[in-house]
Amino acid sequence: MKFLIITHAEHIKEEQAYCAYAPYVQEMNLWLKYVDSVEIVAPLVKVKHSSPINIPYEHNNIKVNAIPSIQFTSIRASIASLFKLPYILFVIFKACKKADHIHIRCPGNIGLLGCFVQACFPKKPKTVKYAGNWDPKSKQPWSYQIQKWILKNEFLTRNTQVLVYGNWKEPSKNMHPFFTASYKEEEKIDVESKPLKDKIGLLFVGTLNSGKRPLLTLKAFKELVHLNHNVHLDIYGEGQQRNKIEAYVSENNLSNFMTLHGNKDKETLKKAYQQAHFLVFMSKSEGWPKVVAEAMFWKCLPISSNVSCIPEMLNQGKRGSLIQPKLEAIINEFNFYVNNPKIYKDKVEKAYIWSRTYTLDKFEAEIPKLLTNP
Repeated sequence: MKFLIITHAEHIKEEQAYCAYAPYVQEMNLWLKYVDSVEIVAPLVKVKHSSPINIPYEHNNIKVNAIPSIQFTSIRASIASLFKLPYILFVIFKACKKADHIHIRCPGNIGLLGCFVQACFPKKPKTVKYAGNWDPKSKQPWSYQIQKWILKNEFLTRNTQVLVYGNWKEPSKNMHPFFTASYKEEEKIDVESKPLKDKIGLLFVGTLNSGKRPLLTLKAFKELVHLNHNVHLDIYGEGQQRNKIEAYVSENNLSNFMTLHGNKDKETLKKAYQQAHFLVFMSKSEGWPKVVAEAMFWKCLPISSNVSCIPEMLNQGKRGSLIQPKLEAIINEFNFYVNNPKIYKDKVEKAYIWSRTYTLDKFEAEIPKLLTNP
């Protein structure tokens, strides 16, 4: 089977291997076990230094068809991107023509172009992984709305299975609720419950940008320190707001109470989850946030914003906390658990049991069905 991936994810070449964002590649490597050859249409960039957040594909027959990145964040960038569109569309069309199975990653600008082009190949089997927020009520960029409109249209997406996170009331027959995972069955080890005494660990894992609200987590943490709670915050990730975070830590004398780790590999994060009591997750928009499921897997309780399918993951607050992304809400929720340790332990156990049903083994078992049953 000639398998085609269309994605906006930036790729790099290290020695003889193609690499990209680790959670995405880890998932795609499971798909690639069942195909003969792989073509990837994606941006290919050069970097000076490798990062633990990038890992290689595991397949011996991979071709990356490099296309330029496009963005519409400013007038200048939009004009430049418009000139690139004909070439990108041509590359995608040519790749689709050769492929036996077309796999599109959405949402994203390249995914949007892929959605347009795939309609020209109604007889070819296709899968689309919509890794964003499918909630029909959520406010999203116009490009995301167009992608969702196309994907819900059964005429434009013939022979296509659209995989979305969460169970939504959708009339379209090609929509399939799906999930993702981070750990294999063999990685399961028993985890001891962490009592809320001595030093309490808080965790932030994600990109340091406004969408993930790391500064909100940090400000709430500062208030907890000032309230004389014995707490420590670990922040994992990189992004545009790193300088702001460092400045805030310095201005408020928080360096002795928190650690800014940067990007770390899977094993390092696994240990961090096992040591922390709470994951503070105040993201503005998500699909199926892996960090929430990962935290639950290691008895680290999520305190999360109420977006996308997170209410379903947390069973409406029975396996964690769903709160408004506000300073007072985070502090109040923390204080509630400190004063009610039995409730904390009960939620941790429920989250632990639920999350361990979603493993990479279960995910992989579904893939052959998707490849053979359009």
